[in-house]
Amino acid sequence: MPAPDLRIGIDVGGTNTDAVVLDGAARVVAQAKTPTTPDVTTGIRAALALVLEAPAVDRSRVTHVMLGTTHATNALLERRRLGRVAVLRIGAPATRAIRPLFSWPEDLRRTVSAGEAVVGGGVDFDGREIAPLDRDAAARFLGSTGAEADAVAITAVFSPVAHEHELRARELAHELLGPEKVVSLGHEVGSLGLIERENANVLNAALTDVAHGVGEALTEALREHRLEAVVFFAQNDGTLMGLDYAMRYPVLTIGSGPANSLRGAAYLTGCDDAIVVDVGGTSTDIGVLVGGFPRESSTAVEIGGIRTNFRMPDVLSIAVGGGTILTEDAGGVRVGPRSVGYELERRALVFGGATTTLTDAAVARGRARIGHHAPPDALAALFEAALGHTDEALADGVDRMKTGRAERPLIAVGGGSVVVPDRVPGTSEVLRPENHDVANAIGAGIALAGGRWEGVIHLDGNRRAGLDAARKKACTRAVEAGADPSKVAVVELDEVPLAYLNQPAARVSVKAAGPLGWI
Repeated sequence: MPAPDLRIGIDVGGTNTDAVVLDGAARVVAQAKTPTTPDVTTGIRAALALVLEAPAVDRSRVTHVMLGTTHATNALLERRRLGRVAVLRIGAPATRAIRPLFSWPEDLRRTVSAGEAVVGGGVDFDGREIAPLDRDAAARFLGSTGAEADAVAITAVFSPVAHEHELRARELAHELLGPEKVVSLGHEVGSLGLIERENANVLNAALTDVAHGVGEALTEALREHRLEAVVFFAQNDGTLMGLDYAMRYPVLTIGSGPANSLRGAAYLTGCDDAIVVDVGGTSTDIGVLVGGFPRESSTAVEIGGIRTNFRMPDVLSIAVGGGTILTEDAGGVRVGPRSVGYELERRALVFGGATTTLTDAAVARGRARIGHHAPPDALAALFEAALGHTDEALADGVDRMKTGRAERPLIAVGGGSVVVPDRVPGTSEVLRPENHDVANAIGAGIALAGGRWEGVIHLDGNRRAGLDAARKKACTRAVEAGADPSKVAVVELDEVPLAYLNQPAARVSVKAAGPLGWI
């Protein structure tokens, strides 16, 4: 009998849902691309069914399924299927100046918040207690609000430094509301910066029901196809996490799409340092590979109008895609921002439709050979101007993402990457690897399981011991996410000294990753 050595990578984009089957040597043995459906899950089931029908795929050999999904992002943008959250901040009197959820869009706050409170407690930057945890105030709030909420989000000031108050508040919540009540803790979700960390923590709690729905739907789909496979979810930094871990931290899936594309581009080309342009049907994501992983954003990231501070890939999105609609008016050629999206094969000129798209321009100018209708010669000037506008937008985007003068290779991936020219200013070459159109699904399929720890360590004692402890915590989180304990390793360590403090300290961020046990 053949060894059970196949795994399936699935990535849900705004236009298409891609799936690939990889063998034990991470070679693509089957691939499929289907339109993303409004409910997302139906598109996943369709893509899964297509790849399993391929002759080279023996479903009894499939052991793992890796999913990168837009469920969490869509839920936030559409304000749908979000849970009600009791928001408890531990930080009075020090943090009363800005109330919880202060900067949230009002409609999202009404949807998510079941009530907010700030109670006494928390620690200072050096771990010293600001005030004792006000257990009575926390109990009153949880007793009056927690029963009506689907989840509780507890965030304490400087909890990445010392999180004892958050742990004690969680024990109290389970004592009052029952052990089954979902409780999300700030130090497990975000980094330093109270408001942004609290925002990320509340979002994580609100997305719990969405995550459970996706997990159950995917598990049911695997059962329908008679697959006894372990499920992993792709997370923001290009690594994987197990199903149980994803249910606890669904907010970590929000940036998985661009991260998958970057990781897939690195794998397909062997380039660890490059610029990646991922062109879909509606938009283009431009990111940077550093050491084979996505470069992470160094600034607070807005999600659905909310500032957060958990790690996200540094990506620039522009409104250019294969389905971008081209029009002419008195001001000249207009490229987008509207797109035919997943209806490209029905509406574009080259497929017999009546809508002029950027794909039609690419075919007319010889950049692509797709479709079964020739674009009309009468639109030659429109096509030329549209591609000129697109080339300029891509070059500008690449220039904005570069941090130095050195030219790096550019890797073009995605189903709409036919619009990328063969030469882009500021890059050394343009690479178009085989299977580039499903690089995102490949990125999900070949990803490592990963974990991260971030906090403050004190340097007045043994610095090496502090760093070793940080490495151990990151490796532990990677193992919890599904990494093989014997092969997990630290892949990134950042240490930034904190100035103007009475005692020497440093902010440390450690990322660990490792292959799944069976690879």
